[in-house]
Order: sequence, then structure tokens, then C-alpha cells
Amino acid sequence: MKKLAKPTQGSLLISEPFLLDSYFKRAVVLLSEHDDKGTLGFILNKPTDVRLNDAVDDFPEFDAPLYFGGPVETDTLFYIHTLGERLKGAKEIVSGIWWGGDYDQLKFLIDTHQIRPDQIRFYAGYSGWEPKQLEGELKEKAWLVSNTNKTFTFFDNPKVLWSQVLRSMGNEYAILANFPEDPNLN
Repeated sequence: MKKLAKPTQGSLLISEPFLLDSYFKRAVVLLSEHDDKGTLGFILNKPTDVRLNDAVDDFPEFDAPLYFGGPVETDTLFYIHTLGERLKGAKEIVSGIWWGGDYDQLKFLIDTHQIRPDQIRFYAGYSGWEPKQLEGELKEKAWLVSNTNKTFTFFDNPKVLWSQVLRSMGNEYAILANFPEDPNLN
């Protein structure tokens, strides 16, 4: 197999097929921060059955699903978007993809119909790693690393995102994309 990318801000972590952790099984995680202080990211392919307005009080009507971003601070709302500097305080992850920003301004932009659902994703919680923890998990081969793009960050069908990202990494990884979730049923 070709050498994988090293994790950086904006990388995608793809869980290997045998990872059974209930939070990260077949997960694709966008790394929003990665430095010597640790790593923070959001699981891109775990939508919940909850709509945003059912989970968040005092929020303008906005037809958007709520995603499970990870097991840390699950009672806190996070968001990844393409609004850029239109949302004060937003942090650029990679070109064209941002996270966070002024919450009151976000509510105003939604209330005045200046944001479309395809421009933003909402997450309950995040995924986090202490310094060097992710590197240890990479040595244990729990994750593959790939570069991101806006298509994968806002992918329309989260149920197939894991396999789509693997296929995009080349033929040697496409084999993993077809690996059954339960090999005993094969």
C-alpha cells in the first residue's frame, strides 16, 4: 500500500474496518485542529435521528439534521460551514471549510434566510485526542489518513461516506471499502 498522509488540520481520519468502538466504527472524522496541544475533529458520517430545532432551544426554524460529532461535550453544539468570514470568529480548517463562529450572528443569518442547509452542518459533541494520543492510535493502525475536500465534508449520503473516501484513496484501499461490517455474515 502507498504511504498514507500524516494527520494535519483538515485531514480526514478513516477508521479501519476492524475498529469496533461504538463511536468510531466506520467513522470519517474531519480534523479541525491538530497541533502539539492535541487534536479536535468531528465525525462526518453519524447523523442522529434528531432535527436541529428539536435539540436546541431558542433557535430559528432551520431544517437541518443534527450529527453526532464525537463523545466529548455531547451537550454542546458545534458547526462546520462554508460561510467563511461572513461568520465572525469562524476558524478556517482548509480552504473553503470553516468551523465555529459567533453563535448569535449565526442565529441572525439563519433567521433572515441568509444561510442554506447545504452550507452548514451541526454537531452534538466532538472527537478529541490528547497530545500524541492520535499518533499512538495511528501506530496501532486504528486509522487511515487522507486529505479532505468540500464534497466529503458535506457529503449527501453519510451512510456510504466511509466507503467513498476509501475508494477515493486508490485501488488498494477500495478493497477495504467492500469489507463487510460483520465478516461472519459473509
